[in-house]
Amino acid sequence: MNKVSVYRKEHFNAAHRLHNPDWDDDMNFAVFGKCNNANYHGHNYELIVKVTGEPDAKTGFVIDLKVLSELIEENVLNRFDHKNLNLDTVEFKNVNPTAENIAIAIYKILREKLDAALDLQVRLYETERNFVEYPA
Repeated sequence: MNKVSVYRKEHFNAAHRLHNPDWDDDMNFAVFGKCNNANYHGHNYELIVKVTGEPDAKTGFVIDLKVLSELIEENVLNRFDHKNLNLDTVEFKNVNPTAENIAIAIYKILREKLDAALDLQVRLYETERNFVEYPA
């Protein structure tokens, strides 16, 4: 097998609030700190999508990076960029929009759009120093 990984890096801005409605204000603040701000806060997210597979015999591509870029733009950026994740998206209506949960949501969105023969991994930077990968 000659598997190769290709990567596409994208960027989006979004606001969110980390909050558990089952907890009181003190517990939410103790767990989430300033990320529990009632007026939300924002991040400049960096998204790296990794697709792994065997290069196609005819094109030499694992996936055409233009196609991957369009998939990400249409299905992720248009959905999350400049949005309040808690209020403006169905994915986080009942799910706390932590970096972990955002990465899982992006993975699920893209997974259904890609050929099943391709492996997918999502890396999401919430800050320069804090990032998550899914699947781990």
